[in-house]
Amino acid sequence: MRARNDKHSDRDWLALQERALAVAAEGITIADARLPDRPLIYVNEGFERLTGYAAAEALGRNCRFLQGPDVDADTVLFMRQAMQDGRECTVEILNRRKDGTPFWNRLSISPVRDAGGTVTHYIGVQSDVTARREAEDGLRRANLQMRRDLEEAAAIQRAWLPRALPQVPGYEFAWRFRPCAELAGDSLDVVRLDDGHVGVYILDVCGHGVPAALLSASLNRLLSPLPEQSCLFVPAADGGAGYAPAAPAFVAATLNRQFRASPETGKFFTILYGVLELDSRVFRYMTAGHPPPVRISASGATVCPLARGVPIGILADFAYKEKTVQLEPGDRLLMYTDGAFEAIDGDDQELGENRLLDALAELHGLAPGASLDAMIARIEAWCPEAQPQDDVTLLSIDVLQP
Repeated sequence: MRARNDKHSDRDWLALQERALAVAAEGITIADARLPDRPLIYVNEGFERLTGYAAAEALGRNCRFLQGPDVDADTVLFMRQAMQDGRECTVEILNRRKDGTPFWNRLSISPVRDAGGTVTHYIGVQSDVTARREAEDGLRRANLQMRRDLEEAAAIQRAWLPRALPQVPGYEFAWRFRPCAELAGDSLDVVRLDDGHVGVYILDVCGHGVPAALLSASLNRLLSPLPEQSCLFVPAADGGAGYAPAAPAFVAATLNRQFRASPETGKFFTILYGVLELDSRVFRYMTAGHPPPVRISASGATVCPLARGVPIGILADFAYKEKTVQLEPGDRLLMYTDGAFEAIDGDDQELGENRLLDALAELHGLAPGASLDAMIARIEAWCPEAQPQDDVTLLSIDVLQP
């Protein structure tokens, strides 16, 4: 006998143990393994409270009488095999009380052996874990619903991305969007403004998840190709009913008036917006806290000048500036979000701007779409488990050779 105080007699100890078993909160049973069907020969008060069965109704019966038609057959088989092997087991099994109400029973079964090692009895300790199981089931259902909602929201967000790019003689546009989670804060579009101009933007909302995705979606509406609701257009200079392309700096100022980084949300965003003049091949752009574009030619990849600008929503009435780049046949102009060069490897080292430029120059000979696919693959390869830590979005303009 373990943990015995020798001041007490064997009879005292047996009486104390019997009283302790009787008043234990858990249900405790003893089944006789030497008799057919292992009947119960002892149940305590905790068992009576747990199941609703009086001791007289339970003794002499196998404990399986607590099982209902909805019991899990694999759990029953596991218990049966453990007892046949004479080993301990713990399961959670759906049982039914005397009044028919179900409850989840955490049942631990331990064999008791005689001096020769033969199993003579099984001790069962039973606890009602229904509240915990119901809470876990509720959490699983909530997580499943949240997963479905996120998937639906992600599908809606993807629907805002360009479905068909403008077909413009002498040019080819391409884009790739690689979110780091279900919902992203990046967005982009290519908009045919009029016969002579194409507008392109790429933006990055601070953060990830639902708040960033909601702000990104609202921005897509304000940057839509519909002149009546878009800040990409201004009324025609002749006072007529038409519209003309808005200057990039005007677009930045309009967005900055519309959005403020409030203390409650702390959300702001960066954006690169530019207007391509098709005849002259001049790209006029602004960079509101966003990385400038990269011009890629046969001689290599070069970062274009950074236009003066802070992220949208940071400083009210900020005076945004513009820059221009002259494109030539064979050039590729690439725009990207900072997830492209801030990708971190297993040694906590960033991919960095230099490696990004080297890769862009190396991939220049590929077709636009294939080049962007290859760049995304290199960014993924840089990251542990091919999982970038931030959204990666790429947008390119190719000036075709005549």
